[in-house]
Amino acid sequence: MSWRPAGHDSGTGVPDPDPAPALSAALDRLRLSGAIFLRGEYTEGWAYSSIPAKDAAALLAPGSERVVLFHVVAEGRCWIKVEGSEPLWADSGDVIVLPYGDTHQMGGTSQAAMVPVGTLIQSPPWAEMPVIRHGEGGAPTQLVCGYLDSDDPLFDPRLKALPPVFVVSPPSGAARLFVRASIDYAVQQTSQVDVDRFTVPTHVPELLLREVLKLHLASAPAAERGWLGALHDPVTAPAVACMHAQPDRKWTVAELATAANVSVSVLDERFRTVLGLPPIRYLAGWRMHVARDLLESTALGIAVVARRVGYDSEEAFSRAFKRAHGQAPSRWRRGVAAQSATR
Repeated sequence: MSWRPAGHDSGTGVPDPDPAPALSAALDRLRLSGAIFLRGEYTEGWAYSSIPAKDAAALLAPGSERVVLFHVVAEGRCWIKVEGSEPLWADSGDVIVLPYGDTHQMGGTSQAAMVPVGTLIQSPPWAEMPVIRHGEGGAPTQLVCGYLDSDDPLFDPRLKALPPVFVVSPPSGAARLFVRASIDYAVQQTSQVDVDRFTVPTHVPELLLREVLKLHLASAPAAERGWLGALHDPVTAPAVACMHAQPDRKWTVAELATAANVSVSVLDERFRTVLGLPPIRYLAGWRMHVARDLLESTALGIAVVARRVGYDSEEAFSRAFKRAHGQAPSRWRRGVAAQSATR
């Protein structure tokens, strides 16, 4: 699977630069702290609802308003959803990320009653990492859960730089081996030695999240030109937030400039300086990034995906997607499914 970004202002015949080095450098500057804090051993059928986001932050990182949550599927298959979203499916080796720590629901492949997760786990303080065992005795699913605390704008829900939940399937090779090795090590090493929070080894979830974000963001428009920096910029950040919040809206540069409280010319100049492309070109690239996520991790029809990213016509969307990714959306989805089946 290609991880190259879409929607760049590259010259004809000039390949897009690889975004990985620039993204790695930018992500390395993120200030993160956290730990692996929970293991889940579930058997079909099972389903649970999480505790409220604020309660999770208070439990895992006292004093923080929110935390980043992630679940690694060590075995089996499961779905996850936040309010107002479609269920996303994840398989063994995939990483589920909730960048704003949203309240969510999870479950397996069989129908099951929804159970509050608080009823499945002993109340803290914990002497060691808690393990949830729940289900009706069918096929197993094992999850390893972690959290991270960061005040970076990347994790500010007002900017909507990321979807409230997304699934990353590391491609076969070094990235996938790294995810598995990181989790195996963390499960063996992590314990709670203080009464109010988990401790070492914090570097494992930090490295894991950076790798997962690099894979997810590599298809973001202008990723190699300072995409993360745009979230810190006072001119580009408000406009980017608008486009991320409503990729289906028929945005004009004038509307985006109003949101940023600057003139059209200033907005255009700033986008070209920070991101290397004009605002509407960024919007087109972002729509393709969102579309790819929807095609990879939901069962939504092509026409529905097209409407979610601002296309009234399935045909127009298919042409745009093929220009961006080299394949029609239906073929892209079949390729993703085939890769998952061979893992």
